[in-house]
Amino acid sequence: MSQTLDTEDDNGRGSQPSDISEAIIRIAGNSQDGIQSIGGFLARLAGRSEQEVMTMMTIPSTISGGPSIFQVRLGTGDVLSPGDDADVLLAFYQHSYEDHVSNLREGGLIVYDSDHIEPKEEWLEKYRHIGIAISSLTVEAIGGTARDKGKNIYALGLIGRMFNLNLEKLERLINERFGAKGESVIKTAMDAFQSGYRYHSDDITNLFNFKQGEIDRSNQVVMSGNEAIGYGLIAAGVRFGAGYPITPWSDIMELLRKELPKYGGSFIQCEDEIASVSMAIGSSYGGRVGVTGSSGPGISLKTEAIGWAVMAEIPLVIVDIQRGGPSTGLPTNVEQSDLNIACFGGHGDSPRVVLAAANVEDCFYTAIEAVKIARKYSVPVFVLSDQAIATRIEAFDEPDLKTICKNIELDLSPVPSHKPYDLSSGDEPSQHRVPGTRIEDGRYPVVTGLEHDESGHPSGDAANHIAMTKKRRNKLKTLADELPVPEVHGAESGDVLLVGWGSTVGPLLEAVKELGKNGEALSALHIKHINPLPNGLDTIFSRFNSVYVVEMNDGGVYGYGQLAGVLRARFADARIKGINKTAARRWKVSEIIERVKICLEEEAAAV
Repeated sequence: MSQTLDTEDDNGRGSQPSDISEAIIRIAGNSQDGIQSIGGFLARLAGRSEQEVMTMMTIPSTISGGPSIFQVRLGTGDVLSPGDDADVLLAFYQHSYEDHVSNLREGGLIVYDSDHIEPKEEWLEKYRHIGIAISSLTVEAIGGTARDKGKNIYALGLIGRMFNLNLEKLERLINERFGAKGESVIKTAMDAFQSGYRYHSDDITNLFNFKQGEIDRSNQVVMSGNEAIGYGLIAAGVRFGAGYPITPWSDIMELLRKELPKYGGSFIQCEDEIASVSMAIGSSYGGRVGVTGSSGPGISLKTEAIGWAVMAEIPLVIVDIQRGGPSTGLPTNVEQSDLNIACFGGHGDSPRVVLAAANVEDCFYTAIEAVKIARKYSVPVFVLSDQAIATRIEAFDEPDLKTICKNIELDLSPVPSHKPYDLSSGDEPSQHRVPGTRIEDGRYPVVTGLEHDESGHPSGDAANHIAMTKKRRNKLKTLADELPVPEVHGAESGDVLLVGWGSTVGPLLEAVKELGKNGEALSALHIKHINPLPNGLDTIFSRFNSVYVVEMNDGGVYGYGQLAGVLRARFADARIKGINKTAARRWKVSEIIERVKICLEEEAAAV
């Protein structure tokens, strides 16, 4: 929180609303309580109210459900992470209260369901408690048959009252959310919400009021990371996709299934992962870049077909929403442990491109970039996201769709002759002609997973294999020359450079910002293009005494994680070290700061 919430006057009762620039609200209950709905409403309201927003959620992997949270960070300034300690905890049950008090800043506010929670004596002075009979008041508002149903919407009304949120916009969001379910459902939801909003107590009424932001955010869109990837693929011209359900990729699959037909495309849910990647490859060979996706276990199943696409030089986009592994692992938790399989998951020399999105907005533009690279270089391209980005909601400036959106047209113009793997073209990527194109000399090419000559016919010739291997490899070298050099955040040189990728980037940048306030100058670097790496990184690294790579995977046998391992292999630089986490939870800003300080102390002691 950028400032302390002032919630009491000298009499201990609510005074005039405190002007605040941001707030972190944690909602804790069970997965079946609809707490994700509350968070979603708040996030989308923030986007429509010209605020920055970032969310975080955890859900159990068991079918029967279990404890779950949703955290929302709202603000009028830059929001780079979902926040560490919450300012307000809304707790539905005793376990919600006891398990999450430790995530509340000292002096923070606890709003709890007094029907289910008995406050602990030792916490009454440390935190401000407001007990409200949320369950029974909800039943009173919408009818005795509802029991616990609707208490999430009642709680949304309470939050709206606390933070003086726009009533009209909240009601509009509720109508949009439940509109397709009929008038009775809308009425029930609205009754619950209005009852919560009308709840009057000096303890809770108009406690806080968000300051007006200095930046114009009137042109914002609000969506999740998975939604951003899906819409980015459509904007880039993708008209075919195929996949198989798996958490947390499935949301993208469902979005494409619903949206692609609007643009003349289609998405097929296949019988398994192997069928889905094969169909996507078929679409790409037919002239339409195909997309497939999954999470870790599904990516493992797709690896053989991805290798086929490398050999045949077929454009392909593979979306990997990372979760905890290996095997089935932790289906609903976050990790960044699929980088190695994305970069190296294939037998033989199997070059492929790997991009990693850092936030929701970046998901949209990374998906577009992936399609462009796949088309230009006829190569499989991985888009890496993770559970933390996939499920969280952010607001960002609405893209200029008129200039961004593409519709890939098929070129069926006759050609005199065609060699899809022409070695005389130097480092120019292979380009297949669309099946059905007339080739006037009658020598139609072949597509195969075997090593092949320039026309695609199988060949075991040693000199040909050397030339084709070089040709496939050099596409990535050419791409590396085109990639932008990443921007250093902070001083251009100094003692420590923190390097991050994916969802670690936001907390990393915020950590550098916080340390800067205390006079501790550190710099940060976001690496988005992982394979190939952009040129110029070695020059950047040379300007710092230590390079710490912060990521959510294991430090391995030698003490550094997957990206750190890639960087050390590339630059043979002993200054590159890993700061790793395998708790299946996102990095907090405070954790990064603490780990950096420990590393610096250890290095100082070793001198």
